[in-house]
Amino acid sequence: MLVEGKGTYVSANSNGLTRITTSSRALQQRLFSLLQRKQQLNLKSLSQIHAQILLNGFSRNKNFLLVNLLSFYIDSAHHLLHAHYVFKDIDSPSTAIWNQMIRAHARTQTPTKSFHLFNQMLLTVARPDAYTYSFLLAACTSLLSLRQGQQVQAKILADGYYSSNVFLMSKLIHFYAAAGGDCAGIDYAHRVFDDMAERNVVSWNTMLAGYMRCRNLVGARRIFDEMPERNVVSWTTMISGYAKNGKCKQALNLFDEMRRDPVELDQVVLMAALTACAELGDLILGRWIHSYIQKTFVGSNQRVSVSLNNALIHMYASCGMIEEAYETFRWMPERSTVSWTSLITAFAKRGYAQEALQVFHLMQTVEARPDDITFIGVLSACSHAGLVDDGREFFKDMIRCWGIKPRIEHYGCMVDLLSRAGFLDEAQDLIETMPIKPNDAVWGALLGGCRIHSNAELASHVSQKLKVELDSDKAAGYLSLLAHVYATAEKWQDVAAVRQKMVAMGAKKPAGRSWIQINEVVHDFVASDRTHKNTSSIYEMLGMITWQAKLEGYKSSISKVLSSDVDE
Repeated sequence: MLVEGKGTYVSANSNGLTRITTSSRALQQRLFSLLQRKQQLNLKSLSQIHAQILLNGFSRNKNFLLVNLLSFYIDSAHHLLHAHYVFKDIDSPSTAIWNQMIRAHARTQTPTKSFHLFNQMLLTVARPDAYTYSFLLAACTSLLSLRQGQQVQAKILADGYYSSNVFLMSKLIHFYAAAGGDCAGIDYAHRVFDDMAERNVVSWNTMLAGYMRCRNLVGARRIFDEMPERNVVSWTTMISGYAKNGKCKQALNLFDEMRRDPVELDQVVLMAALTACAELGDLILGRWIHSYIQKTFVGSNQRVSVSLNNALIHMYASCGMIEEAYETFRWMPERSTVSWTSLITAFAKRGYAQEALQVFHLMQTVEARPDDITFIGVLSACSHAGLVDDGREFFKDMIRCWGIKPRIEHYGCMVDLLSRAGFLDEAQDLIETMPIKPNDAVWGALLGGCRIHSNAELASHVSQKLKVELDSDKAAGYLSLLAHVYATAEKWQDVAAVRQKMVAMGAKKPAGRSWIQINEVVHDFVASDRTHKNTSSIYEMLGMITWQAKLEGYKSSISKVLSSDVDE
């Protein structure tokens, strides 16, 4: 459609352009109809519609056309500059129109403009309503401005919306929980929550999410237990929060409760449960979730999100089921960079370096762009397989071909690769020339190479670097490793000195940990633990295994270190 003049427009059809003269009412209806066809309109067509509205004087008493045009610019095209052109042509904008403009800016990189518009609005006959304040609170949340949020709260109170409007009060809770800084805002949020005359499940969930955002698991659990009504969001918030904060047993216990509750399991909560399964090695529950996905979503032709399939790959890989991880990947209808990276990392961690690199090469043939995490997996695969030349090339390509700036993890992988392969001087040079300050993991990788290749002299140099960097909690593992290097070189006085330092620092090496799943129960084991109910049987079996290993000629590689321990 091309607009020509007052009461006239040109319509395109199969016979070419047809000029149509119409009445004012018919033209209004025609313009309104055109504005409903958002997908068929471009910026030029919209400008012509705008011009016709102005030429025919429709902006004076037919604001609904401009309102629709304004809505199009804000919701569909995101052309705020054009939205402002339309907005200034509207005579006496209503509260709803002001709200549209305030909302539009609240979602941009310049949310402060929402407050400029609000101040202009107060100079007109239009009065702010609950939606106005909800959009202003969204702007405050974007700005993380506690002071401005408190000013909005004062306006809400003055206009009589405080306490009585559940929707607006929930927005206020969300603002305080998100914008408090160092979780100070959660106290403000709880005061608002306590002031509410009535609450719904949304307001309870908002409070629950606020506590989880602050990692206050005790407060979150208290809110969850007090909730008079729970929905899938309530359960998902708790389970996801537990999983993200390392409380995976609690996450799965709650997931079991959710399964018994008449609440539909959505894809978000299934992702959280799979994360916990991966952490705990709960393969049985992980497989049940996979079966549930196949039956509930795939069986009814519902789209399974890429993220959920990625979580399945991660779960299977963490449980050691690399073939099942690969099959999940193979049958994915669509894949993301995370999908490819998850499989590469899975192969790398299990020692399948060649398979990891094959997947990486295949990834590039389908034009999937690797990211920095992908290259951590690739370099890790090279390290485990001793592919030094390949690792060097991948590290260069990451920078040269993909424009990815190396992170500390990439340097750590390269130091580990070079150190394992015996290129200790090159590894040391890389550390000393890297543009990032090396951390304990990087120095530790070099120290690990010193142990493998019995280089006590370089190990002493590394230990001096680590002394500056480490606290007592982190130091124990590296100091034990250093003692091992000295013992291998039969430098017993140095071994004793390291042990004495550990005692003086109060450093203790973290106990080894493992677990096994039997009959759907995950059993956790910690080195030297005596609290397990089957302690006697466990240590009896360990003794039998050790005795059998010695009969087969096994000798512990740390026997020299243990024999040289100083009295503590």
